[in-house]
Amino acid sequence: MATPEEQPDTSSALEAMMIADDTAAAEAEAARWRYGFYVVLTGLVVTLVGFSVAVITTGEASTLFAGLAGVVGTLTGAYFGVQSGQSGKAKVEAELRRVNDRAMRMAAYVGAQNIEEIMGRAPGGKAVARWPRRP
Repeated sequence: MATPEEQPDTSSALEAMMIADDTAAAEAEAARWRYGFYVVLTGLVVTLVGFSVAVITTGEASTLFAGLAGVVGTLTGAYFGVQSGQSGKAKVEAELRRVNDRAMRMAAYVGAQNIEEIMGRAPGGKAVARWPRRP
C-alpha cells in the first residue's frame, strides 16, 4: 500500500474542482433569489394595479382590501418559503457531495487488500458476522 508521501498530488486539482462547484452553487443561489424576487415583485405590482382598478370601478376599498392582503401574504410567504427550502436543500446536497468525495478518497487510500478486514468490523472494533465473506 502506498504511503501518503508516495501518492501523486491530486489534492490541488480536486480542491480546484470543489471551489468551482461551490462558486457555481453560490452563483445559482444568488440568481434564484434575484429572479424569484423579480417574479414576486411583478406579481405584487399586477395585484396592486388590479386592486386599484377594482377600487376605482366599484368604490369599495375595504371589501377588496381583504383579498389584496390575502394575495400579498400568499405571494410573500411562498417566495420566502420556497427560497429557504431550496437553500437548505442545496446546502445538504453540497455536504453530501463533500462527504461522498471524502469517503471515496479514503476507500482508495485503504486499498482492496484491506477491504474485508475493514468492512467486517463494527465501529467499536467488534467483528460483524453478517458481512458476506469470500469463499
